[in-house]
Amino acid sequence: MIYLHDGPIREIGIDWGKLTEIVEEIIRLKDAGDCVHPLKPYLRFREPQNRIIAMPAFVGGSVSMAGIKWIASFPDNHRLGLPRAHNTIILNDAATGEPVAFLHCGLLNGLRTAAVSGLMLRAYIAARHPAKLRVGIVGWGPIGRLHLDMCASLLGDRLERVTLYDLKGIDRATVPEAVRGITDIADDWRPVYRGSDVFATCTVSAQRYIDETPPEGTLLLNISLRDYKPESVAHAKGIVVDDWREVCRENTDVEQLFLHHGLQESDVLTFADIVCREGLDSLDEEEPVFFNPMGLAVFDIGIAGYYVREALRLGKGIRLPNG
Repeated sequence: MIYLHDGPIREIGIDWGKLTEIVEEIIRLKDAGDCVHPLKPYLRFREPQNRIIAMPAFVGGSVSMAGIKWIASFPDNHRLGLPRAHNTIILNDAATGEPVAFLHCGLLNGLRTAAVSGLMLRAYIAARHPAKLRVGIVGWGPIGRLHLDMCASLLGDRLERVTLYDLKGIDRATVPEAVRGITDIADDWRPVYRGSDVFATCTVSAQRYIDETPPEGTLLLNISLRDYKPESVAHAKGIVVDDWREVCRENTDVEQLFLHHGLQESDVLTFADIVCREGLDSLDEEEPVFFNPMGLAVFDIGIAGYYVREALRLGKGIRLPNG
């Protein structure tokens, strides 16, 4: 059995092209019925905003791994100088059930999240063929920073401008040097929203605040899931979800559209529709794409499996005794 933490993951490195390929392989396996992921339960106790989520899954194909992600989210941890999220994953051999890896890696959670967004971005580019793209990110925590890193890597010369905003302010020195010269730091979310072709919300906002309809043709990466007032996206036709059962609950923007504006599962496109069936081609180019990824354990298992294989190949991590 191998133990990995953030250190070996960073040593192995972040290859956004590879990570998005893994996500694509898994969504195709899921679409073909070679993945299993039960509806994830939320454990809540004492303070209602705190939660620990259990995310079991099996991924077939070349991954051939089962496992469970156990992720805690405690929003007030910043007051204690601790991360909001704590992420652990156990991987099991799919043939024997034997535990083969234990990972305590907050970084992996962010890599999975940004890699899923990266595959959505690739599909958007394939459908819309933009020459240049302006990227806007609201929320400059670990998830926001990884999203900028992913966008810069996948877009390359297509990346024309970056605009960032965070309630707590942003130190320009924290912006990667490679894109610092094309980055603006806004003093409100509105200029970020209005001036971006790709707009990502990566916040822990307790209140919805986006009250404007999306700009035409924008890709909206709704990572934090609870930033849009329902009226702002009530007429959107390009709503995309990773899994309807998962995302239409827990006070997400999709659930609010379901409760207050009658949104139904038949009204949305799935991530598999986009990747496997070129679903974006069914939308007018002026139609915004509103992507709502609740987060599926199959992607965590697949990406964790990749890093475990690389760690074994490169001699990284800590070997634990069996039994």
